[in-house]
Amino acid sequence: MRLGSNCVKMLIVAAILLLAGSQAVQAEQIGEVTLEVGSAVESHATSLTDVTDVQMYNRSIHIMVMLLAGFGFLMVFVKKYGLSAVTATYLLVSTAIPLYMLIKSWGVFGEAGHIDIEKLVLAEFAAAGLLICAGAVLGRLKMFQYIILGIIFIPCYMLNEWLVLERFINGFVDTGGSIVIHAFGAFFGFGVLLTMTTKAEFETEVESDSTSDRFSMLGSMVLWIFWPSFCAALVQPSMIPMTAINVILALSGSTLVTYFVSVALRRKICIADIANAALAGGVAIGSTCDIASPTIAFVIGGLAGALSTFGFAVIQDKLQKLVKGIDTCGVMYLHGLPGLLGGIAAVFVVKGVVSTQFAGIGITIGIALIAGFIAGKILSIFGRRAVPYTDAEEIE
Repeated sequence: MRLGSNCVKMLIVAAILLLAGSQAVQAEQIGEVTLEVGSAVESHATSLTDVTDVQMYNRSIHIMVMLLAGFGFLMVFVKKYGLSAVTATYLLVSTAIPLYMLIKSWGVFGEAGHIDIEKLVLAEFAAAGLLICAGAVLGRLKMFQYIILGIIFIPCYMLNEWLVLERFINGFVDTGGSIVIHAFGAFFGFGVLLTMTTKAEFETEVESDSTSDRFSMLGSMVLWIFWPSFCAALVQPSMIPMTAINVILALSGSTLVTYFVSVALRRKICIADIANAALAGGVAIGSTCDIASPTIAFVIGGLAGALSTFGFAVIQDKLQKLVKGIDTCGVMYLHGLPGLLGGIAAVFVVKGVVSTQFAGIGITIGIALIAGFIAGKILSIFGRRAVPYTDAEEIE
């Protein structure tokens, strides 16, 4: 137990140092860029694009921290599957990013173009959607099946992204991906779990303990810290400060409300609620993160926290019994329902987008469920794990 506690302390220190280092690097780079801009006035050698690209690079690295450290540690709550969870995270991210860039460079969905820092951010968004999807079936796939899931998921994600944001729907409001990233990943994962949960797996308890829960909380905190960069990654530079403020207020709202609702429903604090539902504000504010007022952002976050906690405490068991499938990480309640809430909230924040918003939401859910169900059927062809939720089957 002492060793586990020391590991947690070391990881927390590492996370703090990582954040401090990131800010120091950013400050240094900003200083360098400032000098470059000053020089450009005289030599015309540096453009504004160079400055914004450096700033976008900083946010892209924050997102990478979320993908690997945030999602990775959040998913180690399964007591005997921690090593497999972080290994799967590595594989999923390493599949998603190059595959997205490759398909994008071909011009399959939209115009072909060169790879730049904006494409990297978009690829990271796709990787986030894939990690959300994989959370629904975490522990029930063989390790190579996570790679196959990524190969199937990314083109489907890009198809929906192209249809909703570029091709057919003009004016769809989803700056931070409440619908296109979070809801799509959750509903795709739900489609997969319908065919990737055997009777034996359904009857096997997903176990956690105090050590695995501590690591999960560490992952949650990493996500909480860097979520403003996720939502502000592609917004106009002038809107970044307000976007960050809105995201932090939404996360604060969901964290506070999660505590009160968790205690009200369970009579005690449930650490799984704190680790997950506290993040629901970041999910829900995504659609309007650069548009909503700070007050509205806090309210949306609070509503998302309440909805997510209710999902984990009440809906999860009932829905799993209904469909005979296990949502290992509860992605429907952290990403799916709060994502829908955020997408619908845009109707009240932005005028004249009712039909557009609901059309985009409908297309996203439809593609995600159908493609996810088909993906589950394909994955099942490659076999099943002998024992779910354990490292021992594939890791020595």
